[in-house]
Amino acid sequence: MDHYSVLGVSQTSTPDEIKKAYRRLASQHHPDKGGDTAKFQQIQEAYAILSDPEKKAQYDNPQPQMQGFPGGFSFNMGPGMDINDIFGQMFNSTGRGPFGPNIRNKPIYRTHINVSLLDAYHGGTSTLRLQTNTENKAVNITIPKGIETGNQVRFEHLIDNGTLLIDFVVQADLKFERKANDLYSNHSISVLDLIAGTSFEFVTLSGKTVNVTVKPKTQPYIQLRLPGHGMPIRDTGYYGDQLILLKPYIPDNIHSDIIQSILRNR
Repeated sequence: MDHYSVLGVSQTSTPDEIKKAYRRLASQHHPDKGGDTAKFQQIQEAYAILSDPEKKAQYDNPQPQMQGFPGGFSFNMGPGMDINDIFGQMFNSTGRGPFGPNIRNKPIYRTHINVSLLDAYHGGTSTLRLQTNTENKAVNITIPKGIETGNQVRFEHLIDNGTLLIDFVVQADLKFERKANDLYSNHSISVLDLIAGTSFEFVTLSGKTVNVTVKPKTQPYIQLRLPGHGMPIRDTGYYGDQLILLKPYIPDNIHSDIIQSILRNR
C-alpha cells in the first residue's frame, strides 16, 4: 500500500498539506457517514506514518530487504494480530553486522497490530506466536491503556537477544469517533423533546450507563459534554471527555393540539 496515494499527496507535500488531506478523507470515509471501514483504516495508517517525521523518513528511505530471518526465525499470527509487514535490521548470532563486529546492536524486528477502540480503552494483552526452527512459543503482548494510532511500543526479551517494535493501529468504531483523548457520538432526538426538555440513557465506551439531561428549549445540533468519560490519557490516570451531538428529527405522528399550540406561539 502506497501511503502517499492513499492520502492523495506527494513526497514533497508539507505537513499541513498532509494533515488537510487526512482530515478531508477521514471525514469523507468515516464509517459513521456511510464510509468503508477498511478504507478508513488505510487512511488512518497512512497518516500515522506520514505525519511522524521519523516514520516518514524511514518510509521514504527503507532499509534493504532481507529474505527470511536469521536462524530460520519467523512470526505466526495470533488472535487479533496483524503481522503482515514485519521488517527490521537484523544481525547474525555472532553479533556481526554488514560492516563487521557490532556486539552492542541487537536484532530489531518491527510490525504493526490492529486493536479495537475498546481494547485501546481498557488495555490488556494479545497473543503473538513466535516460531523458530527449535521452538514454537506464544507470548503475551501488552496493549497500553489509551494507546493511539501511530504509537510505538518496544518489547525486550520476547526474542532471544532481540528487540520487537510494535506500531499500534486503533481501528475505527461505529459508535464512537476518537479525537485525541475525547470521544464523539451522535444521538437522535425529537424536536419536541428539544423544546420541552427530556432525559435519556447513554452507554459509554466503558459500558457505564449515564443519565443525560436535555434542558427545555435546547437548540438542535448542540454537543453535550460528559467529563471524564472519554479515552484514558496514557500514564496519567486521567480521562478525556465524551461529547454527544444532538441530531433532531420530526416525529411521524404529532398530536394536532401540539401543532396548533406551536402555531399560536410562533
